[in-house]
Amino acid sequence: MHSAVGNGVSPGIAAAEADIRAGALAKAAWRFLPVLTIAYVLNYLDRTSVGFAALTMNRDLGLTAYQFGWGAGLLFASYSICEIPSNLILYRFGARRWIARIMITWGVIAAANAFVTGPVSFYAVRFLLGAAEAGFFPGITYFLAAWFPPQYRARVLAWFLVAIPVSSIIGGPISGLLLQLDGHLGLTGWQWMFIIEGLPAALIGIWVLFMLTDRPEEAQWLSAAERGAMVTMLAEEQRDRGRHSLLSAVSDPRILVLTAIQFGYTLGSYGVGIWLPQILKTHGLSNLAVGFVSAIPYIFASVAMLLWAGYVDRTGRKVANLTLGFVMATTGLVLSVIWTELAPALIGLTIALVGVTSARAIFWTVPTSFLAGRGAAGGLAFITTFGSLGGFFGPFLIGWIKDATGSFILGLSAMAAILALTTALSAGLNWMIRRA
Repeated sequence: MHSAVGNGVSPGIAAAEADIRAGALAKAAWRFLPVLTIAYVLNYLDRTSVGFAALTMNRDLGLTAYQFGWGAGLLFASYSICEIPSNLILYRFGARRWIARIMITWGVIAAANAFVTGPVSFYAVRFLLGAAEAGFFPGITYFLAAWFPPQYRARVLAWFLVAIPVSSIIGGPISGLLLQLDGHLGLTGWQWMFIIEGLPAALIGIWVLFMLTDRPEEAQWLSAAERGAMVTMLAEEQRDRGRHSLLSAVSDPRILVLTAIQFGYTLGSYGVGIWLPQILKTHGLSNLAVGFVSAIPYIFASVAMLLWAGYVDRTGRKVANLTLGFVMATTGLVLSVIWTELAPALIGLTIALVGVTSARAIFWTVPTSFLAGRGAAGGLAFITTFGSLGGFFGPFLIGWIKDATGSFILGLSAMAAILALTTALSAGLNWMIRRA
């Protein structure tokens, strides 16, 4: 992890100062990134594990594909409603306490998924889970931007966002194994899965209270020289037409385009991710095999995201690489529709996930390049508020099309079309930022 933030100090800085800066950055990375990455692994697992639960839960509860898609996506509706208020509260009271609160409440509610009895209770728990999680991701993005200068942010965000593919690498096999606990102590396998995968978030939330520090100047675990070096580095950041207020942030055309882009890639990635276990199940795999096979695309996506983020930090061509990631995602989904056999279709899905996962890490370095202070807290929350609605429409759209056609092919085709539009928006963003 030292290599993620310990290089790239300007040659003009004295050697001693360079060493202090590198040491402070490395200390911050080792203190924050492990706990935050674990937290995001659990966060993403809570969102997508419902796809594995559906392998047996839908039958037990009598849920149709339409009802499951609606409930799976409902989390993102409440998440979006509560996003801006949650992030403004974080800005008011500090990231450490608010992120801990988010994690503790979401862990308890995630475990409560085990006790749903039908469509109505399924909808209710998913809605509450989204409200509990609201503000987590933009809060972390805001927190990391308050600690790490821009020349390190793509790598830092990549180390954090690697939690997304990692959660699927470990979550698929673990979920598949937990489904085998069916009947143990009178609970079904999917009930055990929700309990065992949900409650650790509450415990990590308590850990967060002790590990996070809101600002470098408050970090007693850094020396006085290291605190000073961190404050100086962050003060040196040049923001293009910085937006410091909530109103100026949300009225910026670049923020509106970024919001549309996030909506598009979130719709596509969650549409595929939540339904992936059931898509693989159509190829005749067992529940356990589905868990292990579903991890394969995310292994490649994890490695690619870290390598790609390092390249972006070195070259600085953020939006161009963002667009390239969406091109890959669109191409991969098209190939997964054309190739219907398991192995070639899995190759297409892997290409798609490499593209969209790498684009996600690059994406969040763009708004922090021209947002600051309250504008950053509110602007990031605004992007996530409306962008995250894609997480509702993606699973719902595929479920609706599946019920109407009996196949996943048209649903995946719709995801590919939406990602193609997202690619065009990203290309347009490049032109807007050059003009700003």
